Amino acid sequence: MIQEQTLEQELTVAKKKSAKPMLWVSMISMVMFFAGLTSAYVISMKRDDWVSFDLPDAFHISTFLIVASSITLFLSQRFLKQDKRQLSLTMVVITLILGIGFIWQQYVGFNQLKSIGLYFTGPESTVSTSFIIGITFMHILHLLAGIIVLSVVIYNHFKYKYKPNDMLGFELGAIFWHFVDILWIYLFFFFYFIK
Repeated sequence: MIQEQTLEQELTVAKKKSAKPMLWVSMISMVMFFAGLTSAYVISMKRDDWVSFDLPDAFHISTFLIVASSITLFLSQRFLKQDKRQLSLTMVVITLILGIGFIWQQYVGFNQLKSIGLYFTGPESTVSTSFIIGITFMHILHLLAGIIVLSVVIYNHFKYKYKPNDMLGFELGAIFWHFVDILWIYLFFFFYFIK
C-alpha cells in the first residue's frame, strides 16, 4: 500500500517535470512553422504580381481583443494563486469570450478583404492576400486549440481541480494561450509593416 502511494507520487512529480518542457518543444515547432511562412511571404514580395494593401480594421480590433484576453487570463491566474476562485473563474470565462471575439473579428476581416476585391483563391486572388489569409487562418487553427484548452481549464476550475499550490493544468493552458497571443501580435505587426 505504501509502495503504491510512493509510486503514484513519483509519477505525479515526473508528469509535472515533463509537462512544461514538452509544451515548450511544441511551441518552438510552431514558431518554426510560422517563421517559414513569413519567410516565404518576404521572398514572394519580389514577384511582379505582388499587391500591397492595408490590413482590414477588424484585424486591429481582433488584436485589441487578444491582448485583452491575455490580461484577463493573467488576472485569473493571479486570483487563483490568492485563492479567490470566483474571481479567477470569472476572468478565465471572460478570456474565453474574448478569444471567441477574436475569431469572429478575423472572419469579419476576411470579409472586409473580399469587399475590396482581395480573395484567398481563384482568378481574382493575389499572392499577398493568399499569404495573409492563409497564415492568419493557420493562426486561427492554433487559437481554436487554445479555445479547447481554455474550455478544459474552465471545466477543471468548476471541478475544483486547481489550488493555489497545485495549478499545473491551469499554468500549461495559460502558457499556451499567451504564446498564441504573442504569435498573433508578431503576425499583425509583421503584416502591418511588411507589405
